[in-house]
Amino acid sequence: MKLAEYCNTATSYIGQIETGRKFPSMEMIEKMASVLRIEPYHFFKNNDKNSGNSDLDIENIYPQLPKSMKNEIKSQLDVSISEIISEILGKY
Repeated sequence: MKLAEYCNTATSYIGQIETGRKFPSMEMIEKMASVLRIEPYHFFKNNDKNSGNSDLDIENIYPQLPKSMKNEIKSQLDVSISEIISEILGKY
């Protein structure tokens, strides 16, 4: 309930994120990470200590997520990365 309050969103929305019914925007991920005082990538980190693979690839991002959600994550990350690169290149 507090996370929703601090993120200025509905508790039902946070619940839907937790149960995999909804996937948050990059802005919401950043807002939740800020409130929780963690880096946004921690939401996607594979916590399996036995995996030995710390690479953040689309197949290792929360293996229980449906493929459509994994693809949405990848799509949002691709857009964000492209925007950052364009911004950096525009400065030079």
